[in-house]
Amino acid sequence: MTVPPPSGTPGAPADLAARLTAFVRALRTHGLRIGPAETVDAAAVLAVLGLAEREQVRAGLAAALLRTDGQRGVFDAAFDLFFPLGVGDPEAVRRASARQAADPADPAAPGAADLTEPDPNADPAALREDLRARLVAALAADDRAALAGLAGEAVAAFGRYGGAGAAGRPGNDGWSAYQTLGRLAPETLLARVLAALRAGAAGAGPDPTAPDLADHVLPDEIRRRIQGFRAMVATEARRRAAELRGTERLAERAVAPSPDRIDFLTAGRDQLAELRRTVHPLARKLATRLAARRRRAARGRIDLRRTLRRSLSTGGVPLRPAHRLRRPARPELVLLCDVSGSVAGFSDFTLLLVQAMRDQFSKVRVFAFVNRTAEVTDLLTRGGGDPATLARRILTEAKVMGHHGNSDYGSALGEFAERHLDAVGPRTAVLILGDARNNYRDPHLPALRLIAARARQVHWLNPEQPSLWGTGDSAAPAYAEVVPMHCCRNARRLGEFIGRLLPV
Repeated sequence: MTVPPPSGTPGAPADLAARLTAFVRALRTHGLRIGPAETVDAAAVLAVLGLAEREQVRAGLAAALLRTDGQRGVFDAAFDLFFPLGVGDPEAVRRASARQAADPADPAAPGAADLTEPDPNADPAALREDLRARLVAALAADDRAALAGLAGEAVAAFGRYGGAGAAGRPGNDGWSAYQTLGRLAPETLLARVLAALRAGAAGAGPDPTAPDLADHVLPDEIRRRIQGFRAMVATEARRRAAELRGTERLAERAVAPSPDRIDFLTAGRDQLAELRRTVHPLARKLATRLAARRRRAARGRIDLRRTLRRSLSTGGVPLRPAHRLRRPARPELVLLCDVSGSVAGFSDFTLLLVQAMRDQFSKVRVFAFVNRTAEVTDLLTRGGGDPATLARRILTEAKVMGHHGNSDYGSALGEFAERHLDAVGPRTAVLILGDARNNYRDPHLPALRLIAARARQVHWLNPEQPSLWGTGDSAAPAYAEVVPMHCCRNARRLGEFIGRLLPV
């Protein structure tokens, strides 16, 4: 299916150049660094490819605008809004075109505008069962074109909510993928799709490998196809909502952020998994920057004797100053991490990041706590980078919990100051990871002051936004009076902090 002309999309820019610049502006809003040069390259791509092949346009613009893999999800969601598969109700347009082609002389042949809404007299239960039956067949055949058409029909039938506003303007109406998927329930069709596939395999003849294939491979494959259909429904609902609300407005609110901008405390399981995949690229980038800073810092003060000796070859003019070279030692790092459930994703990601960057430090020691403190450096070293295994081993093998399972920063800091203070010295940078929610217990500020007095620097990384510090059981303001507290809500801010404050 071809991309519609730019002027045909309600709420979209009037020409292709304006559409492209609006698309780039939306990507910048979501944190993608796209400059004028990349925008000019994208315009050249459109001039060469045109709009006839939508997937080629998608691939060409991605090659011109993107720089890292983590940006592709944001790009695809915004692309589907600014370069949609169609306008209005694609299935209605298709039916109208088919009727007009069947009888072109019939002036009463319905147009697209007459068929953009489902029949209000249709039985919803019968329509639902018809869609589910056709969805089973499309999933079994892995027919992406049919699945895309069914996604459009499903949103048209079940996704509309609200009513029209005054003077024909849109009111609180819109299109909901959640409502559509809730009524269609595609995830419940797994057994029916498997039965259809087995019936087809039985009709094709006996195959001794078919039972094993169906039992071990097909269920996962069908789940993947169902997940793809759910994504198609979400894309179709966003496209229709953009026609009502405006493309740029919806792109600002409805496009999910890139993984490095997702808040640690609100990230779901899939988002945390995506975050973990960004650990090693982020670690390599930070290590390169820190190595460059260390090379620049190795240049010390002017060496007067060597500078005068060099100037003899230039008539006494010191054209090439000589410096006393410094060899800055790599600092030691101590991490004190809250591993309770409320901040587990934040601590998990930071531990993996430090593990990937451990070569940048002369020594790394890691301590974990919930309400008791235990050293887990060996567990981190032997964890092999598997976050699930690491988190489980810390909670089961290390003594990080006492008689209750709630966070107690005061007890943890006190135990660290009493038993592990030898880990902190004049070359040590201490990072404390946690939200400082102390469950209304004693924050034990003297223990934190003792740690700060011995260390070279102490920084507290808090994954909560500053507006929540001090609310409820948060002791963040009290701790912030002793050591600097930094908001590190996502991977981008965490990377910026480590690149700015850690070793030189």
